Amino acid sequence: MNIETLGVLHKKHLMAVPFNFSTRDSSGQINFVNLDEDELFEKVVLGGQGGTCWQVNRLFYRLLGELGYDVTLMAASTAEGRTSYGIDIEHMFIRAALGDDEWLVDVGYPGPSYLQPLLVSDVVQTQFGCRYRLADRGDGQFDLERCGQAGRWSGVYTFRLLARRWEDWRELENRARQHPAPPPTLKASIQNALYGRALENGQVVLKGRRYLMVRDGQESVRTIIDNNEHKELVAAILSGEVH
Repeated sequence: MNIETLGVLHKKHLMAVPFNFSTRDSSGQINFVNLDEDELFEKVVLGGQGGTCWQVNRLFYRLLGELGYDVTLMAASTAEGRTSYGIDIEHMFIRAALGDDEWLVDVGYPGPSYLQPLLVSDVVQTQFGCRYRLADRGDGQFDLERCGQAGRWSGVYTFRLLARRWEDWRELENRARQHPAPPPTLKASIQNALYGRALENGQVVLKGRRYLMVRDGQESVRTIIDNNEHKELVAAILSGEVH
């Protein structure tokens, strides 16, 4: 158990398992807390469908625990989460303790974000052409910020260094059940699309019609007008055949 091994596991997992925003389980229910992890593994990993933070990070948390890592559940809120839910447990990620150091671990965020664990520190850290820093907001809150080659810092998410339990996501689950997703029309599926996958030197993210690719810190963004191309990009992200 060391940071080198954890870093390899983190990046390989992000490259192998895509982010796929879906709030419903195989039975059609919205469930964030009482999940069947074996069934989840079949869908997310073996089935190649990927999943959301509370699905993918939950499985990774179990993996790291079984490997002997000292891991703790963490919660954060993205800009979209604060707008949609107004709560600070919208995102689920992990903190790993190794000796005297603590590391942020997250294989369930569509990106762009970190591909390998980040040290909990006030030092700016660099990965694959991008820089990351933790900005102390006071009162125990931190902003995780990222800066690509363009030189602009932007927020990834806000969090507290506070251990969480699965049950803490019950509030989010209840709110999601009160506001279910719209019927699965083509327009709705494109509008609500959120897919991501890590590359060897970056990430690709499809959010709605916005297609973002990051390679070595260089970002390219374009709007996908053609519905067939949008469908092809979704398939490419899920299959890992991104070019």
